[in-house]
Parts: sequence; C-alpha cells; structure tokens
Amino acid sequence: MSEPTEFRGRDGNRLAADVAGDPSDPPVVLLHGGGQTRHSWGTTLETLGTRGWRVYSVDLRGHGDSEWASDGDYTLDALSEDVLAISRTFATPPALVGASLGGISSLAAIGEHPDEQVARALVLVDVAPRIEEAGRDRIGAFMMERMESGFGSLDEVADAIQAYNPHRPRPTDLSGLQKNLRERDGRWYWHWDPAFISGRLGGRDETRSSLVDPDRLQAAARVLTIPTLLVRGRVSDLLSEEGAQEFLQLVPHARMVDVSGAGHMVAGDRNDLFNDAVVGFLDEVVGRVS
Repeated sequence: MSEPTEFRGRDGNRLAADVAGDPSDPPVVLLHGGGQTRHSWGTTLETLGTRGWRVYSVDLRGHGDSEWASDGDYTLDALSEDVLAISRTFATPPALVGASLGGISSLAAIGEHPDEQVARALVLVDVAPRIEEAGRDRIGAFMMERMESGFGSLDEVADAIQAYNPHRPRPTDLSGLQKNLRERDGRWYWHWDPAFISGRLGGRDETRSSLVDPDRLQAAARVLTIPTLLVRGRVSDLLSEEGAQEFLQLVPHARMVDVSGAGHMVAGDRNDLFNDAVVGFLDEVVGRVS
C-alpha cells in the first residue's frame, strides 16, 4: 500500500507525493504530464513497489496537492529544477519516469547538469524534443475549455474526457475522477493552477510555448549517457513516429517501445502493457529483482 509523503522543490515549494515499496530498495520517481496528477499512473506505483523499487509518484508544482507557485512560474527552468531538487534528496540517484511535461522536465534536469548524476535511468513517456503542434494544441484546447467555468457534475467531467479520449472506455465508477479535481461552490475544477496555462504575463499560450523548446531539449538529449527508454502510444497525436525516430538518432543507445492501442495518455490507456515495458526495462538496466 502507498502512503503520503512530500518533497521540496527549487523554491522550497511543497510537492505532494505518494510512496510505495521497501525503503531499502532503489528509488524510482514518477512525474506526470501537464494537467494531470500523481494519480494518473494507474497501477504503476503499486506494481513497481512490489518489484523491488521504492517508488514515489509526485504532483508537479501547481498540480494536484502540490503548492501553487506564488509567482506563477511554471517555466521549464522551474519544473526541471524541481526535479533536480527531488533527485538530490536521495542517497543514490533515482530512475526518473516522466510523462509528457514530467518527461521534458526530467530530460532538461539530466541533460543540463552533466556534471552530476541526476538519475540512474530515464523513461520518457510519449514525449521527445520534437512533438506535433496539432496534438499540443488539442491538449491545450482541452485544458482551457472549462478551466474557468468548471463542471456541474462528475458526469460532465466524464463526458469531456470521453470526447477527448474516445478510444478509452468511459468509466462506470466516477468516484476515481475526484482525485484529479477540486470542488468549489458546488462545481468541479481541474486540480491545477490556472496560471500554468495563463503564465506570468497573462498570455494563454505563454507557458505551454515556453516549455517545449526543441533546440534546448535536443541539446539535453545529445548528452544523455544513462540507460534511456522512450515509450510511445502508437495512436498518439503528440509524438509521431518521425519525432520518436529523431530522438533515437539523438540518443543512439536509447530503446523504444510502441504501446499498441494507446494514445498520449499511455499509462492510463494501456496500463498493463505500460507496466510490463517499464518494469522490464528498469529491472534489466539496474540489475534488480526477477
């Protein structure tokens, strides 16, 4: 069973987390995508925790139960330095598993600090330096659509998610959605700071545009030397096959797994296949647990 814990980010900001597994086992940190929470990994936390890992699933700044940035700073600098702060709390470098926003934050933290071992291994989930603008814009539109007005019921939330992810079955038990929402005055709102989208200067695209800097992320990728796995959702509209292959050229020692039937939300779409890929990779590269 998991239990709550917390970290401190770059600015001393509180980062909420759940932890599972034996404290003596090597650490793995799960970092979710933009607009998600630490609960977005399905059974991955518990699965890794039973396979010889001390696993931490963290809410990024401004997301879930973590503190909102008082200055509205959700740039890649802030997010990647939060990852760096988390890494430095461990006696041995953790493996980092990052989906989308969590992935590029991990990539920047590792690649821009080659003088220290930030991580022992890296798993990028459906993200690379080159992403598709149409997919990025679709995510942004989904996040902004009900950002201010919220939802009148959990059924409305489920309908919105179904429209965005039509290949995923609509949940019959809606109570699980509450972990990704906050209730205020009888309405439900996404569990993240609206400033994550609006940015410090008030422009709705400011933060999202500044996060994905292909040149910066390519430079970080080129200096990767640790074991690296790229997990792509085969029907993803954010990371194309071309974008994935470009990453493999930048990081020749990296491996890639295509998860059949999964879109951008790989861990949620096909949690069983995702877990198999990540557990197998981490077991092999770190020489742990059969």
